[in-house]
Amino acid sequence: MTEVRGAVDGPAPAQAGPDHDRPDGQDGEARVRELLGRMTIEEKVAQLVGFWEKEDGEAVAPLQGEFGDSARLEDFSRHGLGHLTRAYGTRPLDAAARASWLWKFQADLVTGTRLGIPAIVHEECLTGLSAWKAATFPTPLAWGAAFDPELVTEMAAAIGASMRALGIHQGLAPVLDVIRDPRWGRVDECISEDPYLVGTVGTSYVRGLQSQGVLATLKHFAGYSASRAGRNFAPVHAGPRELADVLLLPFEMAILDGNARSVMHSYAEIDGVPVAADPAMLTGVLRDRWGFDGTVVADYYGVAFLNLLHHVAGDHAEAAVQALTAGVDIELPTGDAYLTLRDSVQAGKVDEALIDRAVLRVLRQKRELGLLDATFTDEPTQAVDLDSPEHRAIARRLAEKSVVLVSNRDALPLPAGRRVAVIGPNADRQGALFGCYSFLNHVLVQHPDVETGLEVPTVLDAMRVEFGADLVTWARGCDVDNDDRSGFDEAAATASAAEVAVLVVGDHAGLFGRGTVGEGCDRDDLELPGVQRELVEAVLATGTPVVLVLVTGRPYALDWALARCAAVVQAFFPGEEGSGAIAGVLSGRVNPSGKLPVSLPRSAGAQPYSYLHPTLGEGSEVTNLSATPAAPFGHGLSYTTFEHAGLTVPATVSTDGALHVAVRVTNTGAVAGDDVVQLYGRDLVASVTRPVAQLLGYRRVHLEPGQSAMVELTVPTTRLAFSDRTLTRVVEPGDVELWIGTSARRDTQALTTLVGDTVPVTNASARWTTSEIR
Repeated sequence: MTEVRGAVDGPAPAQAGPDHDRPDGQDGEARVRELLGRMTIEEKVAQLVGFWEKEDGEAVAPLQGEFGDSARLEDFSRHGLGHLTRAYGTRPLDAAARASWLWKFQADLVTGTRLGIPAIVHEECLTGLSAWKAATFPTPLAWGAAFDPELVTEMAAAIGASMRALGIHQGLAPVLDVIRDPRWGRVDECISEDPYLVGTVGTSYVRGLQSQGVLATLKHFAGYSASRAGRNFAPVHAGPRELADVLLLPFEMAILDGNARSVMHSYAEIDGVPVAADPAMLTGVLRDRWGFDGTVVADYYGVAFLNLLHHVAGDHAEAAVQALTAGVDIELPTGDAYLTLRDSVQAGKVDEALIDRAVLRVLRQKRELGLLDATFTDEPTQAVDLDSPEHRAIARRLAEKSVVLVSNRDALPLPAGRRVAVIGPNADRQGALFGCYSFLNHVLVQHPDVETGLEVPTVLDAMRVEFGADLVTWARGCDVDNDDRSGFDEAAATASAAEVAVLVVGDHAGLFGRGTVGEGCDRDDLELPGVQRELVEAVLATGTPVVLVLVTGRPYALDWALARCAAVVQAFFPGEEGSGAIAGVLSGRVNPSGKLPVSLPRSAGAQPYSYLHPTLGEGSEVTNLSATPAAPFGHGLSYTTFEHAGLTVPATVSTDGALHVAVRVTNTGAVAGDDVVQLYGRDLVASVTRPVAQLLGYRRVHLEPGQSAMVELTVPTTRLAFSDRTLTRVVEPGDVELWIGTSARRDTQALTTLVGDTVPVTNASARWTTSEIR
């Protein structure tokens, strides 16, 4: 147990300090404006920048080596500081010692600067708090596969509690980019290819994190995942309709329904305009349309990239003016560009009122966090376990619900007593279970002499526990991503001596080319990396039945495996408890219930692909290339069977109303299991082309053998809204086909008709499908 002495509810109330005296009884807004009025230009700019106390080593941010930090923190913060960047997550540090250091630094800001304002401390928290020995949960793709927003809320609340105890105020998560091309390396940070699933699950994360007094940061606003050819930092050429109806939807939900308090701009340039310099996005959409009143923070070095990469600014000073004008309030991770703002004001190149606008937003946020009243005069005092049994229980439940059984020829569950050969590069490797923003793969990989600090059994460890060490043999066969085939013979011999071979293959998450998936680790094909397919082929040639287990951060082209393997299991980086979840699925202790949050492709040549395509995206006799995925969105098998019957829908519904849909679900098999009821719709005739299938709602339901339940879904008609030919988001009258399915493929069908006038969508419109189980 890592003990950290911290106050979960935040720092103690402020005491009088330097320049703290103020009239009593002022309301919050008057207080921050009074504080702004006393600031010098240097003190204002200081509130708009961060400081990153990095160490030499491999980069954990893009082009990190291009930016040097010659200043000392004490000198840099002499006028105050807006953000302290990644105080825990850049290197392995004892959390208790670091908390004590942080409290002292904050106390020094209170007593040693003229205005006495502490800094906001931010940290990565995508798969758990990025700190040494902190719990590491499944990756967001696994959240999507679980189709369980309530469990994601529970996970995020646990993460937020750890962060708050350590004096961290802001988390750089969740990622709300909708998957558009699985070749993109950052797919492992994303939730799904469906914007509604991204929106509901991502908003649930926001609610959980912010319930603990920690600000969530929505990433990456917007369009980042629609990059050309799936390349990181590539141009985006999404049209305004795709932007509005697909890419913006999750952000809209997280802001309007989740009250997310911070947004991070994306590195993308959309149709030639970088988002970091686009007031139409950062002010027009965020603030004018949605009423967002939090802070917009820069993705790391994103302001300077307006000069260095986009070339829309001649130097960092021009870049700072453009970003500030567009609506970027805070430059992260440091102040490479915004520290020029003082000179730009003095030279008349930027109106100081724009600086005041951003400073007011920062001060309001600090007031909300209690920082304007904090003194940090006491040492943190409360112990917290960063990887408690409660954390691990949540991680285990989420991992178990996220494993997807893609195919099964009566091979699974494996009967007890069978001799099992466990083979493959991801079978006995801790890092195989984690995404690129996990502390292990993000930081510890650069410190090979430092212990993991977590109990992380590998899949091989879990298989030995699950089936008995005397019945499990093992061979690596090959590595994840090289062409060394020297282990093939041992793998084939090991498989030949067993009754079944479990091949554990997939990805290694890393950054900027140091992995097969992760930030800056894009692919130009969707074959398994390295010679892993050849390894599987070599084991298949032995005649021993093969259960293929994929531990990956993206979907791969698996037609060949689905046709030849006895079973295929997909796990998306399932976290510290993931190996037990995989072994439990193989033994039958866990009945698989995960569903694919992204279609399994047939080939890289079919990309980019989404199940949300119009009729012309289906493919037909006019092309020789199939557009049918190897396995569709929403697909996932179970060890039991479920029957959907008695689908009822209204014959008509008003365009400004809601669809009340009900279906009876029965477990018709011999074991208990979870079904994910998926409701899809198709607008048959519209003013613009519409998808052939669209997820309208979902609900996970647990049923014992023979048990039935009525699942009722209330679907606001705005789930069928889209941008019409004038780019106004509307609900149009007309016929809609509905079906309850085990995936996006059509199943039990019904027809309803939306009647009435065309209705525009507003911020007050309902966005969520609600459900009840009777």
